[in-house]
Amino acid sequence: MIKISQKTKDAIWWMIISVDYDYSRISIADHEISDDVLTLWLEDKHDFKNTLEECLELALPLKELAKVIRAEGMNSYEGTKMHPRKGFIYKTRIEVNEPVRWYKEDASLTEQQWAREAVVKTLLTQLVENEVADTAIKYAV
Repeated sequence: MIKISQKTKDAIWWMIISVDYDYSRISIADHEISDDVLTLWLEDKHDFKNTLEECLELALPLKELAKVIRAEGMNSYEGTKMHPRKGFIYKTRIEVNEPVRWYKEDASLTEQQWAREAVVKTLLTQLVENEVADTAIKYAV
């Protein structure tokens, strides 16, 4: 679960409403990564902005990016290993690198783009599912 402030949640909800709940219209206009923050600028594909100031700026700690990369298995692959003492072979996920390091050093440009898009998708899904669950609980009581 990606943790964001209520102000950011409200801003994303306005964007969701402005695209008529068609999440495929939300795109990443630009991105920037620093030592501890991934910044994404989001916009409506049907209403492109002239400057980044007009886009929704979403700043996420890199640990949130790491959660998504690990959950999606982007920094690992399925392979086989041999147990060091017992000598049997088993299937497991083999991690290429820790998530943020994989993103910065090992991932291709396309894989980096997929990771950023996965963050946005996870965030939008999380917001909608939590809102539906909260509404259901309110009406169930």
